[in-house]
Formats: sequence, structure tokens, C-alpha cells
Amino acid sequence: MRSRRFHGVIGLVCLAIGFLVLWHALPIQAQGSAAAQGKPAFYDFGAKYCVPCKEMQKVVAELKPQYGDQVEFRLIYSDEEMPLFKQYKIVAIPTQVFLNADGKEVDRHLGALSKEEVLKKLKELKFIR
Repeated sequence: MRSRRFHGVIGLVCLAIGFLVLWHALPIQAQGSAAAQGKPAFYDFGAKYCVPCKEMQKVVAELKPQYGDQVEFRLIYSDEEMPLFKQYKIVAIPTQVFLNADGKEVDRHLGALSKEEVLKKLKELKFIR
């Protein structure tokens, strides 16, 4: 009986810690980083050594020429812009953050996305026509 109670308490503690970690990773309002020129923005947070991040680099490189007039595409690397990682509370890479034209975060995704998935999300958020 004592062992069950102990495991129940441990389970609740783990649940509480997990909730706190996720709560801090939820989308936040961007402060002082409004999208350039009043455009919505797609920020991809990653690192140059990260294999999935390299895949995201390719996706951004494919989308930027066609949609760069409608959306600001930005690759943000941990070894170059750590203050932005802290500002957006990035806990894992790659993470994509979607900002509206006012610079407010409206969505985020953890993990790599395909070109088609990014396009779908940009259309869903009405960032592109």
C-alpha cells in the first residue's frame, strides 16, 4: 500500500514538472521583434550542425524566392543569435515560429517540416495567397 502511494506521488510530481516545462514552451507574444516591413514572418530556429535543421534550410531556400515578398523567411542559429532563442523560449530544434504582420506569435511547430507542410500552414494563417 505504501509503495502505491509513493508511486502516485512521484507520478503527480512528474506530471507537474512536465506541465511546467510545456507551459514555458507555449507560444509567447514577441516583444521588440516585429516582422520586417509589416510582413508576417516565418522564423526557423536551429543550428548549423543539426541534420533536420539542414533540411529546413533547404525548405526555406525553396520558398523564399517565390513567397519572400509576402513573408519574411529567417533562419536563426543558436550559435549566432542566442538572445532570440531565449526571447522565444526555444527548448528544442528545429522549431518554427510564425509571426503575424504585427510581430505577434500566432503559431509554432517543433521538428522539421516539409515544403508542403510549411505552405499549408502559411496558407492556413493567411500569410500567403
